Amino acid sequence: MADQAVPEGGQKPAPVVIKKYANRRLYNTSTSAYVTLEHLSQMVKDKTDFVVYDAKTGDEITRSVLTQIIFEEESKGGQTLLPIPFLRQLISFYGDSLQGVVPQYLEMSMAQFARNQEQMRGYLQNAFGFNPFQQFETMGKQNMAMFEQAMRVFNPFRAGQAGPGQSAANGREPSPPQAAAPPPPAPQGEVVIDDLKRKLDELQSQLALLSKKS
Repeated sequence: MADQAVPEGGQKPAPVVIKKYANRRLYNTSTSAYVTLEHLSQMVKDKTDFVVYDAKTGDEITRSVLTQIIFEEESKGGQTLLPIPFLRQLISFYGDSLQGVVPQYLEMSMAQFARNQEQMRGYLQNAFGFNPFQQFETMGKQNMAMFEQAMRVFNPFRAGQAGPGQSAANGREPSPPQAAAPPPPAPQGEVVIDDLKRKLDELQSQLALLSKKS
């Protein structure tokens, strides 16, 4: 669904009216079609404003329907948005003297984040020049390769080389110990980590300047 276009200098279009019936079916009065919670979720992502009314009582139930959408999204598994400590803190505010302040604080915080999210993506791209999470995966593979190489170097009994007890049992003089293999070259992981730290410091400074301008 497309975004609701706002004419320049004009008023914002009226929200789409959704009616919820007793059988839990949702009816879009704008398209004259039944919709699901997934449809409403996509409308939110498309920035299409809507309100939901109980078809029998006429009461507005937009809040409960949006909460139900969040519940469905969090129940899908995978990456969730609401950490357990945040949910515990949120629940603890119900009935608290600060309950009236929390909604405004959350609304302002999310609005500020929404204004800065595109700028944050741009700063990350400019600071790193790549996807940092892909780089972390590459570093992990490098560290694993280094670990395997070190285990081969420090293994005292390599394949095809008999131990001291085996040489004595065969009546042969034990072969002179072989010189230890040279240590592996200095990994590039440390260089990459130092570079990431430097770029993260630059990113933090840029975000601090952005927050002051806001």
